[in-house]
Amino acid sequence: MFYNQEKKTIRTERLLLRFFQLEDAEEVARIVNNYNIYKSTMNLPYPYSIDDAIKWIKGMPKKVKSEKVFEFAITDKNTGKLFGAIALSKNKAFRNGELAYWIGEEYWGKGYATEAGKAMIEFAFNEKNYHKVYARHFRSNPASGRVLEKIGMKQEGVLVDHIIKDGRYEDLVFYGIIYEEN
Repeated sequence: MFYNQEKKTIRTERLLLRFFQLEDAEEVARIVNNYNIYKSTMNLPYPYSIDDAIKWIKGMPKKVKSEKVFEFAITDKNTGKLFGAIALSKNKAFRNGELAYWIGEEYWGKGYATEAGKAMIEFAFNEKNYHKVYARHFRSNPASGRVLEKIGMKQEGVLVDHIIKDGRYEDLVFYGIIYEEN
């Protein structure tokens, strides 16, 4: 992982994580307007419109400036093709934050979430001095749990019937990783 402070980008072997631009709105709307993504995320609406994407992207600079959330587009580092999004929140008082992501369905199973997730963990610990990063997923989405395990997180617990999604209760599985100094 290489973090470019000036450009606010993160490079990995195959990816460039960069801030979203308004020009991304159409592709974001195309990717996210997918029931299979909606059913595995807590806060994305469905259907998802271009107006939803524009509003979301326009709200990012304020969050980034306050360093409350670092939200990056996951893109191919050579072509710029957008694969998804990854975000890291920050709780300054506790030096921790939550990792969250979505990947376009046509890009599932290609390792993009894992590669971006590893980079974000490194960014959190080495650039932002976090003590811990945590994430959660619906128990009905075990693929997300496998991604979290691949990036080094350990399951910490399950909140049973914790939220309602589409009229039914969902369990939330929590994962975490703590920075260990060498």
